[in-house]
Order: sequence, then C-alpha cells, then structure tokens
Amino acid sequence: MENFMDIETALKQIVNIVGRRGLIKGADAGPYLQDERALFHGEAALVVKPASVEECSQIITIAQDCGIGVIPQGGNTSYCGGATPFDSKRQIILNLSRMNDIREVDPVNSTMTVEAGMVLSDAHTLAQNHNLMFPLSMGSQGSCQIGGVLSTNAGGISVLRYGSARDLVLGLEAVLPNGEILSELKGLRKDNTGYDLKGLFLGAEGTLGVITAAVLKLFPEPLSRQTALLGVASPQAACDLLAQAQQDSDEQVISAEYISRESLNIVLAKIAGTRDPFDDSVRHVLLLELATSQSETGLRNILEKVLQKGVVSGKVVDGVVAESMRQALEFWKLRESIPEAERCIGGSVKHDISVRISQIPEFLDKAGKMLNAIAPHRLSVFGHIGDGNLHYNLLPPTGSTLKSFQEGPAQKLSDSVHDLAVMLGGSFSAEHGIGVLKCDEFRKYKSPASIGLMRTLKGALDPRGIMNPGKLLG
Repeated sequence: MENFMDIETALKQIVNIVGRRGLIKGADAGPYLQDERALFHGEAALVVKPASVEECSQIITIAQDCGIGVIPQGGNTSYCGGATPFDSKRQIILNLSRMNDIREVDPVNSTMTVEAGMVLSDAHTLAQNHNLMFPLSMGSQGSCQIGGVLSTNAGGISVLRYGSARDLVLGLEAVLPNGEILSELKGLRKDNTGYDLKGLFLGAEGTLGVITAAVLKLFPEPLSRQTALLGVASPQAACDLLAQAQQDSDEQVISAEYISRESLNIVLAKIAGTRDPFDDSVRHVLLLELATSQSETGLRNILEKVLQKGVVSGKVVDGVVAESMRQALEFWKLRESIPEAERCIGGSVKHDISVRISQIPEFLDKAGKMLNAIAPHRLSVFGHIGDGNLHYNLLPPTGSTLKSFQEGPAQKLSDSVHDLAVMLGGSFSAEHGIGVLKCDEFRKYKSPASIGLMRTLKGALDPRGIMNPGKLLG
C-alpha cells in the first residue's frame, strides 16, 4: 500500500507540473493509447503533454524516483508499437506535441534548431521559408514529429542522396533517465571532443532518454527536378538503371523507388484518380527522380539518355519523363498510395527488410521461391530500391481474411522473409524500428555482442529501466 500511495502522490505531482493544458483525460486519451496500425491497445496511468524541457526534466526525475515507466511519444505513427504503454498504474505517456517551437534558424550554417514536437511537414515549410530544404520525407510527414523521427532513425524516400535521420543531425538536447538535461545544440560539423553522445539517442526509440530538441542539417532548395516512371524488364534491370543514372548524373539521383505490378494493381483498384501508365505486361516499375539546386543543368537530357540507353539494352520496356509537376505528382501518387491501398483491401503482413542494392534481385528471386513452397499467399512488394530497403508485404490468398492468414501460415512466411534477409547480410528492420512488435526478431538476429553492449548502455544510463520499458531490448 505504501508504494501505491507513493505512486499516487507522484502522479499528482506530475499533473501539477503540466497543468490542465498538459493533461489528457478520459476518452480523449484513447488515440494516444493505440498504435498507428491498431495492433496494440495499451493503458497508462497518465497522458501528459509537457510544455518545456524543464517540465520534462521534472517529470522524469519524479518517475525515476518512484519507478514509473515513461513512454515518450510524438505523432504516434509507429508501425511497431514503439510509443504504446502497457501498464495502467506504473506507466505514463510523455507526449511532446506541445514542444514545437523554433529555437533558431541559421541560413549561413545551413541549420535549424527545433523542438521535438514539431511536425515534420512544418519543418519542411520552415526550411523552405529560408530557401532551404530539410530532406527527410515520408508518407507520415503530416503527422509524425521530429523527436519520433530521430528516435527511430527514420528513413524515407531521400536516403539515397541525404542519408537517414541520424545523418541529418548536428546536435541534440535530451532529458536523461535521472532527469538531467543534456544540451548539445552547438550545431558544429567538427567537434572532436570524445564520444558522439547524440548518437546514443538516434535510433534508441526513447529507451535511453527523451529527445527534446535538435539541430538539423539543411540543404539548398532544388531549383530543377526531373521525374521518370520506367517499366523495366526485371529487378536486376532496375538496379542497373539506378547505377547508370547515378553515373550519368554525377550522383544527382534524389530518389529511386521500386513498384511491383501486384502493388500497382492494388493502387489502381482502390485509389481514386490513379491510372495505369503501362500495359499489364509491365511487371516491374522504377520511379527515378533527379534534383539539383542549379536552375539550368540539363537534368531532363540526362534522364532521357538513361531512358534511351535502357531501351536499347532491353532493360526498359516502356517509360516516360514527367512533362509537368502535376504529372510528376501523379507518378509519386502511385508509389505513395500503396500502404493506403493495402489497408483498403484488408491490410497486409508488413516486412521492412534491407539488403545491399546489388542483392535485391537475389533476395526477390529466392524469397519468391521459398514462400511459394510454404503456403499460398499474395505479394505487395515496393520500396526504396535506392538504399536497398524493400517493403516485402504479404497478403492473404484470395477469399481469406487477414486474421485467418495471421493465425495460419503468416508467421512461418515472415520468419522465412527475415531469415533470408539476414542470411544475405541484410537487416530485418530497415527503417520502421523495433518497438514491441519485433523484440523477438531483435533477440534472434542481433549478435550476442551487440545485444550485450546495448544492455550495458541501457543499464548504465537507465538502471531502473523507466525509459520506454518493453521496447527494443524487451
């Protein structure tokens, strides 16, 4: 009873810190307790929204003293339950959405310092207001927040050119599990003074502390952009054309996306305003986009030459270079609507694997044969071929429901997908993170040395295990 009263007192103190504006109660808390895909429905003692790093520090200090689990949360767009609580008495959600201020924009240094609750699309707009660009871009950018993006090391469609989230950070502010504030917001490109402390929190999924602000790299806003949609003979042809485009353009390819015919057909059937750019004989599609900050660069000529070379070699069976921004957006709609289209037909069993770009054809060939030998299924395969990240999604056979598929062969099929990716030297989780969904896979595929070192870091920084308990390391 004494511990229970201590926790009750602690929770009241936390409520007093955030005030009425920072407390989410009753039915209003529902959306914060469920993950993006409704795979996990959780419980929490409190859902609070601090307004400052100081309030975060005070809350985490109390939580550490009383052994209360803290679940950091941004836009709550995790595909893996990474921001879902599971204890109605001893866990709280710390939602950062009120902390969305602009700390600084430095156009000369090409950086901006923003708080963790800033929505990613707002960060894009902020950069554009200074004729600059923050290149991290993904389907959830209208709702995901900077803190969540960084803590999961999000990828998106421009990793090929600019890198993932951890490559775009020059400094961090974070609250440690003991309540101390780590402020490393210098924005320096060179600082050879010991450990890379910011790197501890990028991709850690909130298990080592709470990111509250960051210094982000900015780049010149592209003034010229050219987009092509190519029907290609095979996945190997797609990889070869990417390499050709990189060479011919002096590495000005900003995005390279693969779309299988199966994925394209789902979009055409379920997403209004889409049309098939090719006939049904085209089984593989490559979306290429080149961009540069120079206004007159001949990018279109470069892309047309790639297309022409591909036709001559037989690698391109059909293709078109966008004649307008509207047409380019239509091309992108075919790619970016795939997840929505999958939901429209009942959902899918998702996979987020990566291999070397050169191994994508081998993975697709072996995966197809391996899974066909296990159980009936349908495929929706698409993704970021430019960085080796494929979403190899499984659909139930025609006439079956997703639930019956999940209760049947889906787990064995998923294990085979992950086994193959790892066997080829790849990863079972390229950009969506681990959360609670993939803890078993994490323990299965990560080396004992890697897991041991991570547990050492976790134990040193968070000895009471209050930071996002149950996630990543389990």
